[in-house]
Amino acid sequence: MKHFKSFNVFTYVRRFAGRRLNMIMNMQKQPPILDDLRNHSQEELAELRALLSADAEMRPDPRRPGFFEITGMDRVYYIFKYPNGRKILLLGVWERDLVAEAVAYCFSAA
Repeated sequence: MKHFKSFNVFTYVRRFAGRRLNMIMNMQKQPPILDDLRNHSQEELAELRALLSADAEMRPDPRRPGFFEITGMDRVYYIFKYPNGRKILLLGVWERDLVAEAVAYCFSAA
């Protein structure tokens, strides 16, 4: 199965036992289940859902497999994504530090 940017899954279906008829069906894939472990605000959960549905960039944590950071407009979300991709745990949220990001961007080329 290929992974597309949208939540669509294309499957081949064989119907009619006596006839060989192959069809392609377009089925909607359900978005992942978001589980909040620390009682974050509804605004933060809504922004994370929007980021997940828009396929925002997930930066993997190099020390922990399955853990990612997602950068939003004003916040950074730390999540754990199950290997099957069906469930996501929200572990932490913190405010973005734009000055630190700019400094890291300037000195990362060296």
